[in-house]
Amino acid sequence: MPGARPARPAHPRPRLLTALAMLAALLCCALPGASGAAAATYVPISGAGSTWSQNALDQWRANVKQYGMTVNYNGTGSSDGRNQFRNGTVDFAVSEIPYGVKDSGVVDPPPSRKYAYMPIVAGGTSFMYNLTIGGRRVTNLRLSGDTLTKIFTGVVKTWNDPAIKADNPALAALLPARRVVPVVRSDGSGTTAQFTAWMADQHADLWNAYCGRAGRDTPCGTTSNYPLVPGSGFVAQSGSNGVSGYVAQRGNVGTITYVEYSYAVYTTGFPVAKILNKAGYYTEPTANNVAVALTEAQINENPSSPQYLTQILKGVYEYKDPRTYPLSSYSYMIIPTALESNFNEQKGRTLGAFAYYFLCQGQQHVDDLGYSPLPVNLVKAGLAQIRRVPGVSVENTDIRGCHNPTFSTDGSNTLAKSAPYPQPCDRAGATQCATGTGGNKTPTVVGGGSGGGSGGTSGGNGTAGTSGGNGTAGTSGGAGTAGSTGGTGGAGGGKSNAANSPASTSIDPDTGQVVNGTGGTSGGADAGGDGAFPVPVTTSSSIGGGTQHALMALAAVLLVVVTLGPPLLTQRLKRKKP
Repeated sequence: MPGARPARPAHPRPRLLTALAMLAALLCCALPGASGAAAATYVPISGAGSTWSQNALDQWRANVKQYGMTVNYNGTGSSDGRNQFRNGTVDFAVSEIPYGVKDSGVVDPPPSRKYAYMPIVAGGTSFMYNLTIGGRRVTNLRLSGDTLTKIFTGVVKTWNDPAIKADNPALAALLPARRVVPVVRSDGSGTTAQFTAWMADQHADLWNAYCGRAGRDTPCGTTSNYPLVPGSGFVAQSGSNGVSGYVAQRGNVGTITYVEYSYAVYTTGFPVAKILNKAGYYTEPTANNVAVALTEAQINENPSSPQYLTQILKGVYEYKDPRTYPLSSYSYMIIPTALESNFNEQKGRTLGAFAYYFLCQGQQHVDDLGYSPLPVNLVKAGLAQIRRVPGVSVENTDIRGCHNPTFSTDGSNTLAKSAPYPQPCDRAGATQCATGTGGNKTPTVVGGGSGGGSGGTSGGNGTAGTSGGNGTAGTSGGAGTAGSTGGTGGAGGGKSNAANSPASTSIDPDTGQVVNGTGGTSGGADAGGDGAFPVPVTTSSSIGGGTQHALMALAAVLLVVVTLGPPLLTQRLKRKKP
């Protein structure tokens, strides 16, 4: 037709947008849990119990949300979790204590509903403390089993007790006459049960004598409810967050508690005491040391036993490998093995999928949270237990694909084999490592070494001296390392007011501060004050799949382009028309 405009060729941009839309859809479908149909197959499930395991559970619960799973969990304590499971108010429980244990003369009865135990995570019961010397945080405390038990039975009452001094030669001359304040659990606790089981087995005389003073029948044995002696000065708090949070308060210097290692490392950033093992070394509950210790755990391997897969830890307590941490153990999930009025097959499918996740993928990074991954025999046993959950979608998991850091092709525990040996200064004796522990790795600096600087702005650094050097007109003293008695110049952060300050030091028994007249006021380990109080870490953000998150972000960008692109392009094309 004369004068007619030729037809416009198809614009490439709509084709591009269509391709982008298809790519975005493919990415969304490829992401686990993105499909509406897949997400609809899961229903919310609920559990309660252990705070010892809660940091790991909270991380796993956060991770599986991407798959459409909602797992609710309340860390109300192991005893309450078992009670709630017995009463049918939760779908699963988590506990360090099996049913049927006699506690304070009362047997904890098993539930009428069908159930089984499944291992979920390993770790160490640690002893987190808040102690300063001259205003500086102590991070390298060591305790023998005997001293530890004396602290938690009220026999050792002050931090300068000869028993604590004997464990800590580098601190002995400066330990303050401050009262030791043990902080125990006020609720029924698996952590209490783990600790008291160890005391009952290894230090029965001390433990039974304390229980007798508390009005308990003896022999006392394992208990999930810590006995309190009136007037003992002990403090009771509920939950792992309660005891660790109390000790972490700035004003609660002199306190010590028992809690899962994760709470010291990731929740509060506080040090833990190294505990003396049977090989004569002081160790802390790192993933490696726990893995070594649990190679000696005996497991109930009888599938017909009501306590199948529960642990017997005497071999762990007494293992003579220098790397072992003696208070190592693992936690159980109590799972239903039959349909109940409040537990149907849909819940079983969700619980099974959650268990498959944490027994394999979830174990890969638990050491980042202060736990130790389960060894291969317990993972295999756990996978077998999942099959007993009604409604579960059984997966034939190739355990070699779990990438658990404990697994090896020859069946040995890789983490235990590769665990480093302790340093010579961790051996019981006249030496003591200054290295920090738990959530505060800052070396302990409590005294001067070979001297402060002379005439300069700041004094020099002392090294391993038994007494501090004398600062000479320096503005601030240097940092001594592991010196027993700090001089003015070498006592780190203190102001030198005279050319020759005395090396003797005295401690205020109420405040723990250095009070010698010419040495000035000691500063903190980190730029003055009481030392570092790290910002708590939110564990739910500490583990994640980087590739998956990148794909999700890319998919979101593409969806925005697809949504907004066509209208904008149409408007632009209209403006170009004559």
